[in-house]
Amino acid sequence: MNTLTKLALGLMGKLNPLPAVGPAAALRSLVPPTRSGGMPLMSALTRRQSLREFAPEPLAEKTLSDLLWAAAGINRHDVDGRTAPSAMNAQEVLLYVAMPQGLFLYEPKTHALQMVVASDVRRVTGNQDFVDSAPLDLVYVADHTRMKLVSVAQRAAFAHAAAGAMAQNVYLYCASEGLATVIRAWFDRDALARAMGLQADHQLLLSQTVGQSSRPIAT
Repeated sequence: MNTLTKLALGLMGKLNPLPAVGPAAALRSLVPPTRSGGMPLMSALTRRQSLREFAPEPLAEKTLSDLLWAAAGINRHDVDGRTAPSAMNAQEVLLYVAMPQGLFLYEPKTHALQMVVASDVRRVTGNQDFVDSAPLDLVYVADHTRMKLVSVAQRAAFAHAAAGAMAQNVYLYCASEGLATVIRAWFDRDALARAMGLQADHQLLLSQTVGQSSRPIAT
């Protein structure tokens, strides 16, 4: 679906998810993440870039596991520490994963995906056409009920900072693994919130598409 069609459907309140493709379990355990190796940090920073052309093939299970752990996983179990910072350790940013099989919420403590909506919401995660067929779209959502120690006036800024750190982790992982990714903020917020079944105290922050590049990645 092209951008103009999406914008028109959004104005009419008819930008909706598609039926899910294939069966999916309500709880999807992920294989343990790889917590060593990869490209040296400075090399990954050198290769970090936004790419907008994606092959439709799904990510391998190991790649999906490592990607989500890089974004929001626990790296210090004794203190429930995460791979990305969060002010006052509120951990207010929820990481949703939109795939053909449905919409899932990443659970860091169990390193698993919990089914949230049994629909393919990828095309609602952005007005760009490539989000429809890319294998995976991440959606960063702030849960304001977790930010009781933060003033209401500062919550959005704090949440965006945390989401930005998570998104950069994804960028660096993708650079290390030769994947394509791009962060996005251009989406129909009402349509996406409706498709995801978000509550009033949930705030959509950013989306990020990830997949194999449909063209060779320049190095």
